[in-house]
Amino acid sequence: MASAVTTSRPGYRQLLRTPGAWTFLLPGFTARQPFAMLTISIVLLVEHTTGSYGVAGAVAAVTGVSMALFAPQGGKLADRFGQSRVLVPGVLVHVVAAGLLTALALGQAPLWTLFAAAVPTGASVPQVGPMVRARWAAKLDGHPLMSTAAAFESVTDELTFVIGPVLATALCAGVHPAAGLVAEAALTLAGGLLFAAQRRTAPPVSRPGADGERAPRTSALAVPGVRVLAAAFLGIGSVFGGMQVALTAFTQDIGEPGLNGPLYGVFAAGNMLAGAACGAIAWRASARRRLLTAYAALAPACSVLWTVHSPLLLGALGLLVGLCIAPALITGYTLVETLVPATARTEAFTWLTGAVALGQAAAVTAAGQLADRFGPSAAFTVPLIGTSLALLTLVALRGRLVPSRDAAASAGGRGVVAGSATKSWDSGDRDGAEADARV
Repeated sequence: MASAVTTSRPGYRQLLRTPGAWTFLLPGFTARQPFAMLTISIVLLVEHTTGSYGVAGAVAAVTGVSMALFAPQGGKLADRFGQSRVLVPGVLVHVVAAGLLTALALGQAPLWTLFAAAVPTGASVPQVGPMVRARWAAKLDGHPLMSTAAAFESVTDELTFVIGPVLATALCAGVHPAAGLVAEAALTLAGGLLFAAQRRTAPPVSRPGADGERAPRTSALAVPGVRVLAAAFLGIGSVFGGMQVALTAFTQDIGEPGLNGPLYGVFAAGNMLAGAACGAIAWRASARRRLLTAYAALAPACSVLWTVHSPLLLGALGLLVGLCIAPALITGYTLVETLVPATARTEAFTWLTGAVALGQAAAVTAAGQLADRFGPSAAFTVPLIGTSLALLTLVALRGRLVPSRDAAASAGGRGVVAGSATKSWDSGDRDGAEADARV
């Protein structure tokens, strides 16, 4: 990865002293935990009731596709009307839909009813992660701590992916096949409503001007760089989805289903550790170069998963893959914050989160079919294909990831402290971007 400068910069301790931060961080962590439990809970429940990984993956995929399609619209509404007004009804719909899906699966209902219930279950998944990122962006607008905040959020996301799959697997295996999905719905209800109640830290919505008209709004997806990042994040989703199904099939195949949660936890722990390290380093290279480097490491790391038949070696490779994902996620979220105006940030973050969900949905479907037909090893090829395509996309379209001069000035000149630090932060990233353009 790129080298770091020797000068220090604001770190996690200063970030967590941001006034009001803990009021949304703690409920936000609880509310985003179900996101990491949903896919694996559906896969384990439906596989138990149907006996097919392919069917289970397809139902989970419908959930993921629905979330990917509806999440950006929810983000757009949150930018316009406020997070709480969007989050509360979404949480209630999700709890009802997840309960219906659970009842239909346990009742051996026709397959089409599972797909029908999966649509609102996915469409109503609360987008708490993007909302937390939008709150950080509103508080740290243009501040060098924004990069640290992006890293902190990646660590938080990965901590949920350390806890979530392990918790869901333990509940499904040790309590009841439906216990994972029931717990997911309960955490969504409690955490979502508590987060929605924190109105003081929510990003302000634009108010009508003197003429009664709201400020003009630009869709985040209209920005070319956002589209490129969304395409690249499909590859990250392919790793999450492919690993979940492939590891489940692998541990079932060797007669050790209880290893599924720990193996996925090791993979997520690598992601979390790398995220913590990324946030503690002041990078000299531009964000765009770091993103390309991260994907160039991620694709090869995924290339040998399908050849491994030892749980110990698979855990080591999973740790390596996790270490490569965090830099890609952090840098992508950091880049998108510089590409879009403040009025479209929640929507932009949800496009990336939705892209991860869509990639995960496609990967769950493909890996499930491959596991059913050819065994676990074939399912491990899904992350390789997804990350390779993402890397090719980034290399081909890397020129679209440089913010316009107007956007850079807007991002770099609002509400910053310590002018010399800001100057170093802005110029370092700009110089790195100019160097990238010569590659």
